Amino acid sequence: MGLSQQLWQANLDLAIASLQHPFVQGIYDGTLPKQKFVYYVGQDAFFLEAFARAYSIAAAKAPDWDGFCAFHELGGGVLEELKLHGRYAQTWGVDLAQVQPGAATRRYTDFLLSTAWSQDVGVTAVAMSPCMRLYAYLGQSLAEQGIPSHHYSDWVTTYSGDEFEGLAQQLETFVDRYSQTDVPVQTAYRYALECERDFFQAAWEISC
Repeated sequence: MGLSQQLWQANLDLAIASLQHPFVQGIYDGTLPKQKFVYYVGQDAFFLEAFARAYSIAAAKAPDWDGFCAFHELGGGVLEELKLHGRYAQTWGVDLAQVQPGAATRRYTDFLLSTAWSQDVGVTAVAMSPCMRLYAYLGQSLAEQGIPSHHYSDWVTTYSGDEFEGLAQQLETFVDRYSQTDVPVQTAYRYALECERDFFQAAWEISC
């Protein structure tokens, strides 16, 4: 078992907590109030911009050409994900240019970018990997019950798809290649998953 899988298994409790969170379950069954999803779309777009920047920093620090190219390719996957958010924004009337990050969002983006700037590429990959693996896990777990046919169905379709799973696996190969098991790596991975859980909670707590 590679390091990426060891870290995932060691922190599966947080992944399950996100899967069982009423925000995620509300997306699947279509009962999530519109304003909570609108808030989430704006916050996630802000987060993904930081995520794309972290990929660019990781690419610059990659010790080999394969890593440089792959991190840029992964950044391209984020840009495609942002296009999905752009469609959501049009549908739900969200002006992404006016989005101000909430505390949970800022906490997460500050962590990612400070890690990318201050740590080596292995720790950066570890800090970014939980987001990709978690969303693939959420999408696939929900899709096992069938793809829903309501206004949030694109979310489940996107994150349960083979393309997104491939991106998650690609990032995990760099966790396995560039990282080693130590306390900073374990701490960064768990902290990222805690930020993911708190991100859903912040959106859930928004008043409708």
